[in-house]
Amino acid sequence: MRFAINLKYGNKAIIMKYQKITNTVRAGIDTDGQHGAVMPPVYLSSNFSFEGLGGKREYDYSRSGNPTRDVLAGAITRLEVGHGAVVTNTGMSAVVLVTHLLKPEDTIVAPHNCYGGCYRAFSSLSGAGRFKTQFADFTDTDAVRRTCLTHRPRIIWVETPSNPLLRITDIRAMATIARECGALLVVDNTFLTPLLQQPLSLGADIVVHSTTKYINGHSDVVGGAVVAKTPALLEKLAWWANCVGSTASPWDCSQTMRGLRTLHARLRCHEENAQAVVRVLNAHGAVGRVHYPGLTNHPDHHLALAQQSGFGAIISFELKGGEPEVRAFLDGTKLFTLAESLGGVESLVCHPASMTHAAMTREAQHEAGIRGTLLRLSVGIEHTPDLISDVSAALADASRAGLGVVSFG
Repeated sequence: MRFAINLKYGNKAIIMKYQKITNTVRAGIDTDGQHGAVMPPVYLSSNFSFEGLGGKREYDYSRSGNPTRDVLAGAITRLEVGHGAVVTNTGMSAVVLVTHLLKPEDTIVAPHNCYGGCYRAFSSLSGAGRFKTQFADFTDTDAVRRTCLTHRPRIIWVETPSNPLLRITDIRAMATIARECGALLVVDNTFLTPLLQQPLSLGADIVVHSTTKYINGHSDVVGGAVVAKTPALLEKLAWWANCVGSTASPWDCSQTMRGLRTLHARLRCHEENAQAVVRVLNAHGAVGRVHYPGLTNHPDHHLALAQQSGFGAIISFELKGGEPEVRAFLDGTKLFTLAESLGGVESLVCHPASMTHAAMTREAQHEAGIRGTLLRLSVGIEHTPDLISDVSAALADASRAGLGVVSFG
């Protein structure tokens, strides 16, 4: 039985949402009082002069602070409705920056199906004695509560939608649990961006982004951001970012700001294309299951409706059969490039078990529901009929490869 896509968040609603925040990402435009440059200057200087002995200006060294980086931080802060943000040099440095809030005796509770890079970082840092980690199934709120009341974590880490199965975590419920056990609630908002979800307004204390993805959107800059809800949290995060040197370069910030200014237009196109691709996958006999929160049969569909303003443009699906079908699909597509990452204007396809989540053990992958026949699509902004034709042709190739199935084990 095939299920329909819920189009509650149709084009009209999406456009209204995007128009409401468009002015936010104009930060820095027409602020150059010296020459009247429409676009903000890029301050590539590594250091800044003092006004004589003891005369420190607002900026002294670019690792500690840079006006170009502050423009980007300000725009992301306003989009997330936070107090302030630290812009980092990669998405994973944003993740690790948050862990500097932990002491060796502290615990972080994270999803058992979290991004493979986070799984590796949390496990490795715990192994080195930096803090303790407990993994839990965040689709079971009661189980998370029991884990948190037992271990009394300092941080509860949420990734919603999850990567790669797109399960949705109830942010409001996690905020309640965090208050019960005195923890900070940290939410990775990379997949949806502030346009489709604002975790701070749902009770989170910190929001994390890999700006490499949708915020930059052009697959040419890596970066991250950590948005704090309070001045005290921002002060701690900024201190650690300066201390360990994880802040982003001004040039990368300028490029990311350029991408951010078109996010509203790009994301609308991303979502429209994703819904078209979901229809093709959902109706094809070579596909065993489609994971997309916009489908009415998705286990968290109603929760997505309650806390998101859209369903995003990431799709994962499971092919029937085994390795021959997977190889045939990957060889058959011409517009979906086999690569890691996501959120760029180009369409990408990823095999999580051997790529993004390869750091997880086979047992951990199976527990998280990551099988060898699972593929993840990051749907780009190409011409919709071209994407439909490409996916259809690749699925046809997968169907023809059905004989002589080789299992992934």
